Amino acid sequence: MAAPRGRAMRWFSSIVLVVIGIVFLLPLVWLVLASLDASASLSVKWPEAPSFNNFLTVLTPETSLIPLTNSFILSAGCAVVTVLAAILAAYPLSRYSMRINKPFLYGVLFGTCLPITAMMVPVYALFVAFNLIDNMVGTILFLAATSLPMAIWMMKNFMDSVPISLEEAAWTDGASAMRTLRAIVVPLMRPGIAVVFIFVFIQTWGNFFIPFVLLLSPEKLPAAVSIFSFFGQYGSVAYGQLAAFSLLYSVPVLALYVLVTRLGGGSFALAGAVKG
Repeated sequence: MAAPRGRAMRWFSSIVLVVIGIVFLLPLVWLVLASLDASASLSVKWPEAPSFNNFLTVLTPETSLIPLTNSFILSAGCAVVTVLAAILAAYPLSRYSMRINKPFLYGVLFGTCLPITAMMVPVYALFVAFNLIDNMVGTILFLAATSLPMAIWMMKNFMDSVPISLEEAAWTDGASAMRTLRAIVVPLMRPGIAVVFIFVFIQTWGNFFIPFVLLLSPEKLPAAVSIFSFFGQYGSVAYGQLAAFSLLYSVPVLALYVLVTRLGGGSFALAGAVKG
């Protein structure tokens, strides 16, 4: 009785997974088909006359090139600032045992729970006071501040995987803590840094609310905000152009993921580094 019951459970779980896969696959199929259909609608259908006219329509500087460039500047700037700050913050938390470590980490964890919508009113007033409204640098710094709590947690866990004995050997040779961090710890945790970089980049790439509030000029808006241009008046939507723009919007993130994972390596290169 046990074997037939086990087979039934496997069949049931396989059917459930197939259904879930189809549910997630349908929107992707709609994106591809609608981007090739000049008269696309919300229904999934094969286009009568497939063409790339939707892509040609959205591939203009005002519609896609400038917003995508702004998205890349915001996301890359935020990811770089966040990764650098997270490395410097995670190093003492990982390497030194202090009484404030646990309360500090819990405080960082609490920071990830704060709703961004509740923070935007005082943040907007602060940006107005410092004349940072419609400023790309100020927006990048605030985006980095919102991404930093989770980045510190992730970076500390990756840093804990690097044996401290490697640093102790360098300390006996007279190397400083910053030198060992730069020459030993960071190279060995490149895959972890790549993971944090991708996580922050994707999170910022899809962020709509913060740029929508802090950036006012149309030429500074990222693609996550400029996507509103495909929603016309009285509820009319250019579905074909929206689908084409959405596909173009996803390409840089996929390309970055492939690039960073190849440059970062697949695993920590610690084999043979510690003897005995």
